Amino acid sequence: MKNILVIEDEQNVAAFIKKGLEEEGYNVFLAYDGTTGLELLKQRKIDAAVLDIILPGINGLEIVKEIRRRGFADVPVVMLTALGTTENIVTGLDAGADDYLIKPFKFKELLARLRALSRRKNLSVETDQLLSISDLELDVNAKTVKRNGKEIKLTSTEYRLLEYFLNNQGRVLSRIDILESVWDIGFNMGTNVVDVYVNYLRNKIEKGYKSKLIHTVIGMGYIMKEDYEGS
Repeated sequence: MKNILVIEDEQNVAAFIKKGLEEEGYNVFLAYDGTTGLELLKQRKIDAAVLDIILPGINGLEIVKEIRRRGFADVPVVMLTALGTTENIVTGLDAGADDYLIKPFKFKELLARLRALSRRKNLSVETDQLLSISDLELDVNAKTVKRNGKEIKLTSTEYRLLEYFLNNQGRVLSRIDILESVWDIGFNMGTNVVDVYVNYLRNKIEKGYKSKLIHTVIGMGYIMKEDYEGS
């Protein structure tokens, strides 16, 4: 992952990111507004994107949606913002972002997140398997999810969460475990983003089906298991 698109209208922040990434050996394509950023996306081969939410012209949420609409499903996107509530985090992730960094931030944290996203991207390319529990199946290569043969549409974050649960069936997973594994770097634990996404996932894979797959372990976290007496 060498070519990074940075879209940031605060020029001092943009220069700080660009300098740091270039010192680490990355090629950086820089834009100060959303319209220019989308033009660069069309003109250049981009391996990852780092962008602010509040931008002149086209905001960051719309840019992420456009990146996904154009078929760049595997391009990791890190969103930058001064807005750090659970609602804002969920909004950014639902738009298609892979990670979320709250300003002000340290460059080494941004770098760590980009490296983690790169590792995850490489792992997904190398993996060839079908994950399943009961009548639920996740195709790692096709990035599809089906239950009882019916396809279920998930956001990228919901997909990663389900994949993590399927890879850890029968294990009690704490919220910290989930944050560090699905989002790579721990978010502010003052937010309830894990619980929000577990509920989203439950509604999509369990609603209308008799058997429940994700169970709450009071005071400890969650477990994915076919037969469990918890909630």
